Amino acid sequence: MEPIFPKWTNRIPLFLGVGIPVLLVSIIVGIWYYFSPKFLAVGYEPEQPIAFSHQLHAGQMGIDCRYCHSGVEKTSFAPLPPTETCMGCHNKVKKDSPRLKVLHESYKNKTPIPWVHVYSLPRYSHFDHSAHLTAGVGCVTCHSRVDKMEVISLASPLSMGWCLECHRDPVPNIRPQNQLTNMLYDPHAFGYIPSNDPDYKDKLIQPPQACGACHY
Repeated sequence: MEPIFPKWTNRIPLFLGVGIPVLLVSIIVGIWYYFSPKFLAVGYEPEQPIAFSHQLHAGQMGIDCRYCHSGVEKTSFAPLPPTETCMGCHNKVKKDSPRLKVLHESYKNKTPIPWVHVYSLPRYSHFDHSAHLTAGVGCVTCHSRVDKMEVISLASPLSMGWCLECHRDPVPNIRPQNQLTNMLYDPHAFGYIPSNDPDYKDKLIQPPQACGACHY
């Protein structure tokens, strides 16, 4: 009596036994990798209430980051500039520009400009700007070359793995205190060694890697 099914069908259980686990693993790895902040968050570029150009202000004009984000060296967060800071220039510079209507309304009504946050961490995470600046981490490390950005966008994934890469090997991202906001400074080009810097020679640059350092 001839068999109902051809011989090759005997291999179906083997194919299923091997193929299904491989397929599941591929799906999990794909989601883990491609659904990460590196692919879903980097490049986030929300529309702001005022078309503020970092390329013009930080790049062409060379305005220091701390002029607008004042006090960032002493606080855990980077403060957004109050209306008065902007009006310090724009009460004379392009004061009649229609692009600054929101700015003038904010100043007149004494209401804050509704800037849209680009860099935001979930509530279960904690990041202290002052601690990182004190350690010598420059603005470029996390925010990239904002002096080249017409519209500010998210340049770093802000994922746990991305942060841990720096915590495990922070030295390449450490620079002198007087170079923190310098967009052109390259520690490698200058051959900078933190242990030779008076600001750091007595400090142990060893960022924590324990969960409690960032998660309360």
